[in-house]
Amino acid sequence: MNTLTERSGTKYRDLGQNELDRMIDNTFVMAYRGLIKVRRTPEQLVDVTLQPVLFVLMFSYIFGGAIAGNVRDYLPTVIPGILVQTLLTAATVTGAQLREDMDKGVFNRFKSLPIARIAPLAGALIADVIRYVIATTLTLVTGLLIGYRPYGGIFGVASAGLLVIFVAWSLSWIFAFFGVIAKSASGFTGISMLILMPLTFLSNAYVPISSFPKSMQWIANMNPVTHLISAVRQLSNHGTISMDFWLSLLGAILFICIFAPLTLRVYMKKT
Repeated sequence: MNTLTERSGTKYRDLGQNELDRMIDNTFVMAYRGLIKVRRTPEQLVDVTLQPVLFVLMFSYIFGGAIAGNVRDYLPTVIPGILVQTLLTAATVTGAQLREDMDKGVFNRFKSLPIARIAPLAGALIADVIRYVIATTLTLVTGLLIGYRPYGGIFGVASAGLLVIFVAWSLSWIFAFFGVIAKSASGFTGISMLILMPLTFLSNAYVPISSFPKSMQWIANMNPVTHLISAVRQLSNHGTISMDFWLSLLGAILFICIFAPLTLRVYMKKT
């Protein structure tokens, strides 16, 4: 009897392990699908390739002299701001692409395949990390080419990049949730931009908060994007971890804990 029980337990464990292995394999296949889509339609990378380069050049040379006196002195302020704005904007793509695939019936075809149902969603989220890495690299490299010198060193810059990537990935769960429940991809994109743009510009991304009207300074100081940008600046420019770092990290973890289950639940119902 004991031998039979042990064999049964081993069999169920093997089945569970096989299911887990299949789900992981399917997830990476779907992530690869996302990369193939980018290769065939490279314009999907505009927001993480051309946009950060253009923003760095435009904001630096247009506002640098007016705000900091010269471009070089403005770079430690504007590079972290553009990095955060670029990645937060890129995080919305997850929801838009999910909504677009659902509208085109792609997920209906996925349901007919012997793959894990969670794989298309998980694969899209993994593929987006590659986009965040590209945007982070191009933003920093462009800044370095025009004179940005991050005195936080390699550790500070790498830590700042990882923090922004993690926060953007946590926000992608939120946008994935709204992408699944949205009625159209265009409507989702419009609403998400309407939310992100005020959050980004009503922060310390490009100008000191002290230059804001008194009525807006309180809002800007409470803005979570302000804390994230401050954390990135402290890490990249000084190599120090401030309270803003811990607040941003805690906020990202909370986003994942709240929206990951909600997104999975809604996604499984919709697909």
